Amino acid sequence: MFKKLALIAAIAVTPAVAFAQQNPQGAQGGAVSGGATGAVGGAIVGGPVGAVVGGVGGAVVGAIIGDQTPRFRQYVVEQRVPSYTYDEPVVVGTVLPSDGVVYREVPREYGATEYRYTVVNQRPVLVDPRTRRIVQVIE
Repeated sequence: MFKKLALIAAIAVTPAVAFAQQNPQGAQGGAVSGGATGAVGGAIVGGPVGAVVGGVGGAVVGAIIGDQTPRFRQYVVEQRVPSYTYDEPVVVGTVLPSDGVVYREVPREYGATEYRYTVVNQRPVLVDPRTRRIVQVIE
């Protein structure tokens, strides 16, 4: 059974690897690790189908990745963005409240992205503005 899950996880990561090869400006680290993590998590929760869905969904396209991450984090610090206090864990997948959170556009120099950023519990995060779901915590 484990061999099947490993094979399915490897297949699920293939699209992320292909994307990383086409976009060497930092996509390698985020897409590949996100795809691998999503595939393993999906396999644990949903078996073979979960591995495929998790692997594709784990490679978030439009995230701040690679060499851009420390630069973007520094940018957010320099902007002195007020931190929103949230009582829940600040993790990928968390849906932020509709009131009280201010979202800001990500400057183009960090990549064209449909996401917005904010600071939650002193941690910069990327958020999908349509769903208010955290898609990346900038470490």
